[in-house]
Amino acid sequence: MQVEPHVMDRPTVVAERSCPLPRIAVLIPCYNEQLTIADVVRQFRAQLPDAAIYVFDNNSSDRTAEEARRAGAIIRRERRQGKGYVVQSMFHQVDADIYVMVDGDGTYPAAAVHELIAPILNLEAEVVVGSRLHQHARSEFRPLNRIGNRLFQVVLNWLFRVRLTDILSGYRAFSRSFVKDILLFAGGFAVETELTIKSLQRGYHIVEVPINLSRRPEGSYSKIRWVQDGILILNTILALFRDYKPLTFFGAAGLALIVGGLLPGAVVILEFFKTGLVLRLPFAVLAVGLVLCGMLLIIAGLIVHTILRRFQELDHQLRLLATQSRPDRADWSRPAAPADYHARR
Repeated sequence: MQVEPHVMDRPTVVAERSCPLPRIAVLIPCYNEQLTIADVVRQFRAQLPDAAIYVFDNNSSDRTAEEARRAGAIIRRERRQGKGYVVQSMFHQVDADIYVMVDGDGTYPAAAVHELIAPILNLEAEVVVGSRLHQHARSEFRPLNRIGNRLFQVVLNWLFRVRLTDILSGYRAFSRSFVKDILLFAGGFAVETELTIKSLQRGYHIVEVPINLSRRPEGSYSKIRWVQDGILILNTILALFRDYKPLTFFGAAGLALIVGGLLPGAVVILEFFKTGLVLRLPFAVLAVGLVLCGMLLIIAGLIVHTILRRFQELDHQLRLLATQSRPDRADWSRPAAPADYHARR
């Protein structure tokens, strides 16, 4: 099904003039982006003058950090190499009400940030993805990039029964509740995949907003290693599918083994009826082994599925307790807050 914004019912309350604005943080993970990072910081500063702009430098060997600091960004460093580790640090270290994450390569339009954060301001979503592959987007993709993105999109949509258009976008907005509740493990470029899947499985509302991706400027280059990172992303999809849908994962594998065991088993049974003898003992052993392995996988899937359901119930209760015990922050989420925000633009 298409992931659609879920509009929450909100009471019609007249907001006071003293209602504070949401604190917005722009998070920019960077590795060797000295050619573009200053422009990215300035563009987002122009669009969100009250936001805190953080550049997380991931062991750059060029002047990325210096250029970002000159443009007015707050510089943080992450020594563990990999975008996933940078995102983990950003979520842990930065405190805000709304988070905007964007790459520092200058390919994402800063002007689209208002459309990106609007669903969070309006309480329609906790996660908003800038979709480069949306039907209304006009993105400049290299052919290999487009094929790879489409492949991962098809695999994820088929496994998780959704209809997302872009699972690898680096331009996203998050609510505070999502950032502080989510736990990430991916260390590399698979972090966007992990964010997408965990958003779906933990019940957060996702909205996709079309954005137009532009080409990198001359001299700038992508850090993605196509074969290695592609295998890592696909492995992340399958691993999270196993973790969040164990009955489907192990059940499908078990059924495949059982069907595979029936084929040599049928040959042995037909020969036995004809001759009264088991003439192909290896076929018989293979058939029994495959069927037993398939049954064990299905049983394992049932057990893990039951345990997962209990943990999901426990997680739900803990999240409710955390929400109830969390002190009320600035109540920018009241209905008039979006209007106040847009009035400042």
